[in-house]
Amino acid sequence: MFCIVISLINYQLTILNNSSPCCCSSCDHTVVLQALVGHQYGTARVPAQVEVSELQLLLQQCQEAGVSTQELEKVYQRDENTIPTTYCLRAPHRRSYSLVIKTKEEELRKLFQAAVSLCVQSGSMTPERAKIFYRSGEIPHIAVCVCVKSFVIIHCFHCEKFPLLYFQDATLSSSPTNEKLLSELCECFLPHLVTSRQLLVYTITTECDRRHGYTSARRRGYADSLCQQVYCDLVQMTDGLNVSQSAEPSPLCDVLSREQAEQEQLCDILSRFYDLCSYWLQVRAYVKQRYHQFPLVVTGGPCTGKTVLLAHCTQQVGGPKGNLKEVTSSCSQTSVLDSQHEGGTKEHVSDCKQSWSTAQHPDQRQLDFGNIKPDACLSELKEHLSSLISHLPSTEKPLVLILDGLDQLKNNTGLQIIECLPRPLPPAVKLIVTASSNREHFLQAIKLHYASQSVSEDMCTGRLCIQLGLVDRKQSVQMLASLLKGSGRRVTSGQQALVNQALARCCLPLYARLLHAHTSLWRSDSDVTESSLPDGVHSSISALLDHLEQKHFSSIVARTVSYLTISRSGLTEAELADLLSIKEDLPHKGSSFKMTVPQVDVERLLLDLKSFLIQRKVAGSLVLFWVSRHFKLVVAKRYLDAPDVRRRLHSEMADYFSGQTSGVNKDAALKTHTDTRQPSQPFVFTSIKGGGRVNVRKIVELPYHLQQSGRWKEFECVLLLSFGFHQAMVRAGLLGDLLAMLETEEESSQVKFVRERLLLASTLKSSACFLQSSPLQLPSVMETNLLPYLEVFPALEGYVREIKEGRGSGLEIVLCPSPPCVPHIQYLKCEQTELKFAGVKSSGPFLLLSTSCSKLFVWDVEGPEKFLEVKDPFKNTCESSETPSNIEGFVAHQKTLSVWWKDESFVSVFDISSETLTHFQCQSPVTCSVFSSDGFFMYCGQEEGTVSVFDMKSSSLLSTCSNSNHSAVTLIILHEDKREMACVDRTGSVALWDVAANTQPPRLVKESFTQGYSTNILSTDYCSEINTLLMCQAHQASLWDTCNWELWDQFLAPQGRAFTQAVLSQDGHLFLALLDTCTFILVWRVSSGECVLSLETNKQPHTLLKMASDVICVSHDGCLTVWDSEMIDAAGSAQKMGGGVKEVVVEQTGVWFYTRDGSEKVWKWSLDTGLPHVNFLHTGPVEKLQLSPNGIHLVSLSAGDIYVWRTETGENILRIGGSRARDILITPNNNFGVSISERGLSRVFKIAQGNIVCSIHPYLSDAQVSPESTYLLGCCHGDLLAASLWSGSISKRFSCVESSEEVVAFQTLSQHPEFVVVMAASGTVYTWKVAEETVCWHFQLPHMFHCQPEDFQMSSNGSYALLSIDSGAINLLNLSRVTLCSFKVEGPVIKACLDKTGHYVAYITTPSGLEDSCDCYLHARPILRVTRLSDGERLGAVHLSKNPLALVICEQHCVFVGFGDGSVGVYYISDVTVDEDEPIRCWEDPSGQLKQCPFDRTPFSCFMRPKSLLKTHVSRAKRPGTSRDSSHIRKSCLCGGNMRCYDKGSSHIYQRTSRRSPRLFGACSVD
Repeated sequence: MFCIVISLINYQLTILNNSSPCCCSSCDHTVVLQALVGHQYGTARVPAQVEVSELQLLLQQCQEAGVSTQELEKVYQRDENTIPTTYCLRAPHRRSYSLVIKTKEEELRKLFQAAVSLCVQSGSMTPERAKIFYRSGEIPHIAVCVCVKSFVIIHCFHCEKFPLLYFQDATLSSSPTNEKLLSELCECFLPHLVTSRQLLVYTITTECDRRHGYTSARRRGYADSLCQQVYCDLVQMTDGLNVSQSAEPSPLCDVLSREQAEQEQLCDILSRFYDLCSYWLQVRAYVKQRYHQFPLVVTGGPCTGKTVLLAHCTQQVGGPKGNLKEVTSSCSQTSVLDSQHEGGTKEHVSDCKQSWSTAQHPDQRQLDFGNIKPDACLSELKEHLSSLISHLPSTEKPLVLILDGLDQLKNNTGLQIIECLPRPLPPAVKLIVTASSNREHFLQAIKLHYASQSVSEDMCTGRLCIQLGLVDRKQSVQMLASLLKGSGRRVTSGQQALVNQALARCCLPLYARLLHAHTSLWRSDSDVTESSLPDGVHSSISALLDHLEQKHFSSIVARTVSYLTISRSGLTEAELADLLSIKEDLPHKGSSFKMTVPQVDVERLLLDLKSFLIQRKVAGSLVLFWVSRHFKLVVAKRYLDAPDVRRRLHSEMADYFSGQTSGVNKDAALKTHTDTRQPSQPFVFTSIKGGGRVNVRKIVELPYHLQQSGRWKEFECVLLLSFGFHQAMVRAGLLGDLLAMLETEEESSQVKFVRERLLLASTLKSSACFLQSSPLQLPSVMETNLLPYLEVFPALEGYVREIKEGRGSGLEIVLCPSPPCVPHIQYLKCEQTELKFAGVKSSGPFLLLSTSCSKLFVWDVEGPEKFLEVKDPFKNTCESSETPSNIEGFVAHQKTLSVWWKDESFVSVFDISSETLTHFQCQSPVTCSVFSSDGFFMYCGQEEGTVSVFDMKSSSLLSTCSNSNHSAVTLIILHEDKREMACVDRTGSVALWDVAANTQPPRLVKESFTQGYSTNILSTDYCSEINTLLMCQAHQASLWDTCNWELWDQFLAPQGRAFTQAVLSQDGHLFLALLDTCTFILVWRVSSGECVLSLETNKQPHTLLKMASDVICVSHDGCLTVWDSEMIDAAGSAQKMGGGVKEVVVEQTGVWFYTRDGSEKVWKWSLDTGLPHVNFLHTGPVEKLQLSPNGIHLVSLSAGDIYVWRTETGENILRIGGSRARDILITPNNNFGVSISERGLSRVFKIAQGNIVCSIHPYLSDAQVSPESTYLLGCCHGDLLAASLWSGSISKRFSCVESSEEVVAFQTLSQHPEFVVVMAASGTVYTWKVAEETVCWHFQLPHMFHCQPEDFQMSSNGSYALLSIDSGAINLLNLSRVTLCSFKVEGPVIKACLDKTGHYVAYITTPSGLEDSCDCYLHARPILRVTRLSDGERLGAVHLSKNPLALVICEQHCVFVGFGDGSVGVYYISDVTVDEDEPIRCWEDPSGQLKQCPFDRTPFSCFMRPKSLLKTHVSRAKRPGTSRDSSHIRKSCLCGGNMRCYDKGSSHIYQRTSRRSPRLFGACSVD
């Protein structure tokens, strides 16, 4: 016995292509056929339906043959409702295989087949027709998916009886033989199947052991091997598809085209339901009229067909016959019919924007329509929309804008969109809006927005308004009759009367379609009454669900419709089947057992729901969605009314889309032939070729279900703090949605990382323009911006680690340079353009903003992040006393506010909890106020220098005091532990009072006056934690020690500028200052007086506010920019040199490196810690650095003196003066140094003792020491000379005598020490063997290639040479293969460096061809790139945030970049194709160790030898240099050291030479 298996794998290729495996139209490359065609088949069952004529013929033949037909007549019943009329099995016999005795069923089958055979033999029935009665009526047809490429595996082997398909030749009186069946199957059925579908076929034949048969283990082993073979072939086929994965187009363009296609498909689907012809004529008339400049409003009750009408209009206006360009926008991401899961205003306005930008315009190149920031606020979107509508349409191509479902949006989003539309509409713009008739406020808003006499009259008379009502009953009856006829059904006249009555009560089109679902189940003898037909749409939907629960299991129905309802964007058939295969832990209503659902049951249920489900494409996948939102409403009320049930289902869907396999009932699934393997759900589906496709279904559904299930911790940690999720969202073009999720506030105790999310959102916003065009650069962008702040936000370490682990080949950041600026974590813009803010005050967590129109807005920084308008509780009092409501300031203590006004001599205290108001009268106008820590006392400073003390309980004045100069008090500081009160007046003088007894007048303890010229105090900032007071005046800022009340330090304002405000940082190491006419905030380091960074603001700052953990800048228009205080400290404490790094020297181990900035300092850095450890001080600017190969000695050249340092101890062991050297070298054997002098003698000296070995007379330019430490090579008068390092004489000479050309470049080779590669001016390449003085001519470069001496570099093995850097290309010479290659680069090359090992070339380019409208800083920054020399592949790129000055590659393939601000960046070249040792990793702070204060990480200073010990040539003193620790240096700087400040605008440096007299001392260029 043989059978044939046609087996196909259902999931593997689906996962690789991210397509639905269950629908032919949904898959481009998938295969879904799965069938078993066997030799020994199951028996055919009695047909469920037989036409009247055929059954009568069968009964007649049996009666003529004398066979009793009584049993057949009992089981069949005539049904007049079928077309044509048929006999149908009675209800008990339709499932007779499980309800009656098998023997009786077999008798009926034999009787029926005997009757068929008699008809064939008598000639009354053809054999072809008779074959139908030998097949089971319950088995569906085999559906073959038409694919581009498909697999069919055909395998012949012995098998057991499998009752799937029965086939028999009706011309024979007995059953056909096995050979006959197999022959017909193999020669007819399968060849036709394969040829018609162009399938790829595998044929395998095996035979089983007749004694033992196929064991279970053997069957499973065969199945596993077959699946593995098919899987490998499918993967190979998928990878071979011609799909571009590396060069990924702009995701923004993909999203726009995808949304446009989805909208067009949705309109096409919905337009098929259109039956209201008259309304379309009214819409067409509106579109054709040119004088109307107002919208057309389509209104109607629920289910009246508003969306269907607009879908039809869209097809007509924008179709082949239309002459108008249409742009359709849906206000829902899922369906125009659904508004249940809508987002905020930004999301939907952005969606509309993207659709509008697809229309073409003749001058579109000149208009910047598509460049909208993903975080654009409503006002910006409104402005952009106005620009679009004003410029995009024309009389030749008018714009028809259709907005559907605006009234269904939450949070009045639809009203905000209406307010954004221009009024009146431009002549070439037509606007059609739908609204439900019961949304009166929405309709009224449209009328008010387009308020005019004409539009009001038109909307009332219906000229600009279409009112959709109930359909005529006759039309509904015709629709129902047409639907019944299409399904092969009809109703009797009595049943039709009941249908007419039901349609008279409700004539909605959706109700007629629901009636079709009910009446198609009626038989002609069905007992139906008025109660058989439900009233209304919701009742009909509920009745339909009742029927489905009876036909299928109630649990299956409940879970299926629930999953479809709560999904965010619909579900594919495969997803629905997978979800139903999950074991139920809590049964649904009406289900008393747990089960999983086989695939066939899912398909049967979907077939019954096909009339009410639409299949549309969303994010590249075909999903099932309800045809009307009313299905969702009924399902939600019926099955999802309990919140715990809804949360549980959302949790199951979250588990599924996250790829978790827990909950699958594998045993039950095996019994029901269900695949127990859930498909993996990565964020990106990868391929063997690299690249991959984004799992859009996961990133769309998973966040929504995690939020709805209340799993906020997973939502935050697994998604919002996951780089994989961010990468998928950016690559899918959903950057705006990602920003919305990061910035959304959840009121849940599980949310822990709000500030981390705000930092991620700020970073993405600042790089949005760049990421939209280059999404694959997200790892580099995020790693560069987050690394400086990992100590502040340790929760982001996993985010950065995920970036590193997911990187293949590329550039990994080993040492991150100091950030040039600090990104803000929030930017809050006031959308109320009619308001103009006049001032802002802060106290504790509260901000009080006053406007020019006497309105007040309060913002609690620890509460909801929005402005709250509050009624001024003091307004009535102020008006009664005839005083203006101009608030000068306020302070808060718990629930008590103390407010004072300008030029008013009273204070109003308002208790928020009791809403009581109390006045406290003072002697003169109040200037400041403060509460005691317990809130029992209030101290009020006044204009004439008086301080009044009030008792808050009794509201009485306790005492007063006054300073001697009677200057206005601007600040009161209470030291309650010392019983002291300090009063700072307007001139900066301080009066210290003893307030031990509150009932007695304060006693003056100390009074300090300002010296010299003094101006009024502009602002003060007191930090009680460090006992420091910062007083800001226009010309200077002063620091006071509040412990002893002594002046600590002073800082002058830059020349030509003036301070307007200054505040201290969180720990007091920095202070921030505002300057007049300056749009950014400057940050100074207190210890050194250096301006270390700046905070960028979008507009002119007005005020700086310091909160507990934030610094807030308030602009003049009321916008707030918020920075994290710890981030400012982290950026300000970053170690960097005073000037730009001009040279980097790296040890051979790559662990230590040295930098110079042209000053008197050289820093020694550790790559393990990422910090400088030693500071080598010189008498003058350092010009050159050389490090011995063994790393023991560092030789530096400064002001003509040569210094030799011991790197381990920092000791200056030698100082050679008067050398007049221009360059210094160290021999490869580490023993000698060479000073190259252009005007004097070049000397060779011993590094250890400083003894001079010899002198070299001629000056050798571009000098190099030979690898054997024997010769000093250099050019002189066009020749290459070799001077002996022992005698100093010229012992070898290379000269191009014949051609009389000069040597332009040469290079020694450490791996070939006897040879030197020489480049001549003509491009001729030589090798010179120095010892034997032999020359070998190799070749001459073509004329288009030339050697630039300043760019010439060569690898140590001589394999590659960098010849020149031209515009847009780097020219290289491959000496091993004698080939020339030119690497094309983007933009001019600033720096280039060739790897000494000959593997890579690193270069820095500046971008070119920037768009004028692009303000993204990444598009304008230099780019570090690395290219592999063997194949020219670019391994990675990093956008540099600052200007680079130095570039070096070490042997460990680390790229060192020195920046203009004094910082250094180190990047490791990760190349998976090259076998390397373990790469250098980023420094990580060891756990369990105490962290050092970032401002105490200043390197130790190592000083040069005293000048008294300096000799003309050699200083032999051996006493080690002195060093001081950083704490002493910091203390001296704070108390009496020099302070240096510079103004970024004027480029001047200021030094404080005395404590009280700072002065300008010099000028320099500032990067």
